[in-house]
Amino acid sequence: MEDQNNPLGNVFYACMRCSTEVSVEELNRLPELKCICGFRVFKKTRPPIVKQIKAI
Repeated sequence: MEDQNNPLGNVFYACMRCSTEVSVEELNRLPELKCICGFRVFKKTRPPIVKQIKAI
């Protein structure tokens, strides 16, 4: 139900240097895009849920 209100869903990013996970909401609150360690490069983390597709 929360995903319908938030168009971005539960999107998390991880710092490339220290691997600290940060949500989109936390990044939007900050004045500049920077990790607590000072690094500016983030990668988008994948959700832990694996999609199952039926074979034809």
